[in-house]
Amino acid sequence: MAERKRNRRSGQAILEFAFMYAGVILPLTFGIVYVSEMYWVWHSMTEFTRLGAQYAATHCWEASSTNVRDYMQSHIPVNIDKAQFQSGGSATINIDYFSRDPSTGALGAFECQGDCSTTCVPDTVTVSVTNYEFRRFVTYLKLPTIPMPSFSTSVSTQGNGCDPEQGTCNP
Repeated sequence: MAERKRNRRSGQAILEFAFMYAGVILPLTFGIVYVSEMYWVWHSMTEFTRLGAQYAATHCWEASSTNVRDYMQSHIPVNIDKAQFQSGGSATINIDYFSRDPSTGALGAFECQGDCSTTCVPDTVTVSVTNYEFRRFVTYLKLPTIPMPSFSTSVSTQGNGCDPEQGTCNP
């Protein structure tokens, strides 16, 4: 009789563990992995905009900003959603140049005739990533994607890679 009672209790413990594992431990583990991946992507997008802004600050100004955009698309950090940033992906890379008004100190849109010259040097550049959606696990589970906020970095241009004495610039 005591043997039967012990067997029923061990079966009960296995059943309780199975319920606990399926209802708490497994979802909690996937949730931790999911949030960790989101933080990883968040950090890589912050670094991505910093890298692009640094490149834009040390290379020629072009009205189309294709030099900066091409550089950024070829130097995307390790990321699970890398395809969104490469040619034609849903995420958008924006590059905006600004000049400072000498009398008020206010920033305004930079305008210049021509590209890549010592006369076309903006004061500040802002690089941002918009329309990025975190899709990991979400599409597999047929849930809606998670829109991420815009990532943006602004830096002062460092001569845009131009040497006024020699009249040359980094393309």
